[in-house]
Amino acid sequence: MLETWRWFGPLDDISLAEIVQTGARGIVTALHEIPYGEVWSRDAIAARKGLVEAQPGLHWSVVESLPVHEDIKLGTGALEPLFAAYRQSLANLAAEGITTVCYNFMPLLDWTRTDLEVVQPTGATALRFDIVRMVAFDCFMLERAGAEDDYTADVRAQAAAWIETATPEDRETLLSSIMAGLPGAYARFDVAGLREALIPWAGFTADDLRATLARFLAEVVPTAEELGVNLCIHPDDPPRPILGLPRIVSGEDDIAYLLGLQDSRANGLTLCTGSLGAGPDNDPVRIAQRFSDRIHFAHLRNVSKDADGSFQEAEHLAGDTDMPAVLAALLAEETRRQAEGRADAVIPFRPDHGHAMLQDIGRKTHPGYPLIGRMRGLAELRGVIAGLQSRASNP
Repeated sequence: MLETWRWFGPLDDISLAEIVQTGARGIVTALHEIPYGEVWSRDAIAARKGLVEAQPGLHWSVVESLPVHEDIKLGTGALEPLFAAYRQSLANLAAEGITTVCYNFMPLLDWTRTDLEVVQPTGATALRFDIVRMVAFDCFMLERAGAEDDYTADVRAQAAAWIETATPEDRETLLSSIMAGLPGAYARFDVAGLREALIPWAGFTADDLRATLARFLAEVVPTAEELGVNLCIHPDDPPRPILGLPRIVSGEDDIAYLLGLQDSRANGLTLCTGSLGAGPDNDPVRIAQRFSDRIHFAHLRNVSKDADGSFQEAEHLAGDTDMPAVLAALLAEETRRQAEGRADAVIPFRPDHGHAMLQDIGRKTHPGYPLIGRMRGLAELRGVIAGLQSRASNP
């Protein structure tokens, strides 16, 4: 498996020179500065690739993400230019030798957390999704019409109690935490701006979103096939509707459906054990085994779930997901691909959402993406992989 590291580009507080020292050799990045829907030019791609490859041993191995414009998800506006731009960006990436492209189809918001710095017994901090605070935001700060129907009476009562004692600083921190998951340089919303941004989605259903995903895949997968590009969709994070917005890549049945929309290797999956692991009905090990032939990229992290739907980022080898079993499934798939002589036999993976610890504390890195916490996770995953490989070669 290829060890990779997410780098947010020149504005990332973590430098490429530091990443070299982690041992990772693949860089996962994107041109976040380019507005959604515009073409990634070959010159811009080559310039970013040159920055990466100026460091010893590094190469740009995965795009995360080539974003899908909101009009495509909504199915509104002039879509043909947007599809054409996406196809051209794929062609330009392929021309520079970058053929693994992660994307997501989550409406409006990307990953969502309510707390970014929950202190652990060790003194490290972790990300958390707390259902009570999410309901407090949705029902009492955003005041979304119909929000109360989406939650139980018990959780609504707890949320009302929280909002009753919340200070203005508490409310601002909650808003900032929820907005932190928006990728790259995407503008953050205040409460009024978020209300306005939600208006076009009123009444939009999961079936509506499945229809726009089907059209997107029909428009871009044939081009990806011709170019030798593997597209790999990222699951919903968390795997549930958020603020009334439908989400359709949340579990095993969803994945089976979307992969069946275009029965092509180019229509693949990013296996995110944290996103999927946050779903109470999901088994990331079974998902990895069932869809192994269409997994082109893996985000490896762990979560610990609460009965009410809350969850917290756990250490990579702790939490509710059997990480060694996931890695065993991916290694078995690599062996199968190697036997077939496939060019994409090696599966890139990255440690995802580490705890902030030691010199990470106070450093202005992207939430969930500290240096030392992720390096610890990478080292642990590397050790598990080495152990599994040794056992396979010395039964």
